[in-house]
Amino acid sequence: MKKRLVFAAFCISICLISARIVAGFHGGAKDPKKGLKSNIILIMADDLGYGETGCYGQKIIQTLNIDLLAREGMRFTDFYAASPVCAPSRCGIMTGQHTGHAYIRDNVEVGEWDSFMGQMPLKENTFTLGTLMQKAGFKTAFIGKWGLGGSGSPGIPTKQGFDYFYGYLCQRQAHNYYPDYLWRNETKIRLANPSFSAHQKFKGDPAREESYKKYQGEIYSQELITDEASRFIKEHRDSSFFLFLSYSLPHLALQVPEKYLDLYKGKLNDQPYSGFSGYLPCQYPRATYAAMISALDDYVGKIVGSLQDAGIDSNTLVLLTSDNGATFEVGGADPYFFRSNGSLKAGKGSLFEGGIRVPMIARWPGVIKAHKVSGLVCASWDFMVTFADMTGIALSPGQDGLSLVPELLGRKGQKKHSFLYWEFPGRGGSMAVRMGDWKGIWKNLIKEPYRRVELYNLKTDTGEQYNVAKDHPEQVRQIMEYMSKRTPSEKQEWNVIGNKTIKKMISGKPGP
Repeated sequence: MKKRLVFAAFCISICLISARIVAGFHGGAKDPKKGLKSNIILIMADDLGYGETGCYGQKIIQTLNIDLLAREGMRFTDFYAASPVCAPSRCGIMTGQHTGHAYIRDNVEVGEWDSFMGQMPLKENTFTLGTLMQKAGFKTAFIGKWGLGGSGSPGIPTKQGFDYFYGYLCQRQAHNYYPDYLWRNETKIRLANPSFSAHQKFKGDPAREESYKKYQGEIYSQELITDEASRFIKEHRDSSFFLFLSYSLPHLALQVPEKYLDLYKGKLNDQPYSGFSGYLPCQYPRATYAAMISALDDYVGKIVGSLQDAGIDSNTLVLLTSDNGATFEVGGADPYFFRSNGSLKAGKGSLFEGGIRVPMIARWPGVIKAHKVSGLVCASWDFMVTFADMTGIALSPGQDGLSLVPELLGRKGQKKHSFLYWEFPGRGGSMAVRMGDWKGIWKNLIKEPYRRVELYNLKTDTGEQYNVAKDHPEQVRQIMEYMSKRTPSEKQEWNVIGNKTIKKMISGKPGP
């Protein structure tokens, strides 16, 4: 009898705790003090392809922790990055805007600030995810690769809603995993690594491991970033926090500690890479690339372990995604060997599915049901509205995103996008729209502004192999109508095609 009473009391306690968590998750209150007071960790990998983890079909690379994350939560099959390259993708996720409205729509290097170049900065007083979470009363931190403004610019994290920053300001500096410094807030922190370029060609005997030592250092940045994130979690275990954890992995150059390389060395029929197509030489390029993803996986496991050690695992939403698809065949990468983007067409830098459809996993024990798979069509610009819904913060009208809260909680009432939109000025200029199962892509706009939109049915043709535009003119017309709603960029060269030209194409009167 006594055992039964103890068990009943235990069950009642668990139910009360679960009810409190769920109620806090979606109270709908506009007063931040009445909204969610649980933590959010948004982990973003860099160039992690749709097919590069086991839970998304990878057969060669080991990703046990990420796979466990998916089993313990929800895996999204139709989640998209805001852009096929780094900076605009980060701008989209940070501001909640797609690239038809966002300020940064391509990678742009600038040199007037003191941080090894740096990228085009966010404008002063931009409303970011950090700003939102500060407004909700959370402690905010950005740890890892930034890429939205160099030192001295208005775009640095501590001026964009983050109480704390540690990592790389410049994307180019992040090409080297053994940098000679990182940033803590607005101060350079020198590291005991030699200073060397992440873009060199090989010199020496390619058969000797010693010849490659000059492309390594002593301190691996991603380990420092993981340790810093774990420290932040421990220090803020008793307060609500938002941690944006932005790893550089598995972006090139090919560099990884030996303990991870040993998992694959000698097993993948490797041939040395000399640096001929950019980035650093590498003796075991396939093994190193696989090891970099396994290193990322290990770090994800350590972050979850830090939550468990701090006793806040059940009180923390963990999200994991990527900024774009896996890289193309440069720098020693071999995306075809690993089937890095699965069955999707193309990769980084393209608006075909392989460039923008990315992994996304959401885990929150006791709140998000385990072993769930979602086919909801959604994108990284949805995080802004989702976090606002969770915390009870009112946003100004005109957001591009939708709240994913109903989907995460398994509730009815999840809204769906009428369309998702992308534009990318680089590599000839292109625009794309996903509308239900239909995907329209308009490419090479700079040279051929009057070429026809290609149309694919993703329900039957995920690999975008069969252009069916001629058979479905109404779908093409509707997709072009959505394209014409874009806001012209303040940077004139990014407007690779004018809205008037789009209207001409819709009316069936192409030509100058």
